[in-house]
Amino acid sequence: EVQLVESGGGVVQPGGSLRLSCAASGFTFEDYSMNWFRQVPGKGLEWVSGISWNGGSTYYADSVKGRFTVSRDNAVNTLSLQMNNLKSEDTAVYYCGKYKDRYRMDELETLGWYDQWGQGTQVTVSS
Repeated sequence: EVQLVESGGGVVQPGGSLRLSCAASGFTFEDYSMNWFRQVPGKGLEWVSGISWNGGSTYYADSVKGRFTVSRDNAVNTLSLQMNNLKSEDTAVYYCGKYKDRYRMDELETLGWYDQWGQGTQVTVSS
């Protein structure tokens, strides 16, 4: 059974930092691109960042570029998102998503390319 479990969310002041983690199991983690999405109430999922199966390529939404860093450790099947200089507009539930196909990273913002999601972790940026 595929499982994705996010952790690391919380409440932080503007300008602060948080590190999210996504623990994966039930599939060959090192074969798949992994991505982060976020969602605020009343809106759809927004793609945030993605990383290739071997960690060699990373991609970011313009809204987080230069502030967020995605990484992965294939030895322990873990995806991470380091979030620095957080802003109020970063407040959302953050989800990790497993890309559907091995060794591919196309159309990262398209939800149909993902077949597994975690339960989400809440990030609140507030003074």
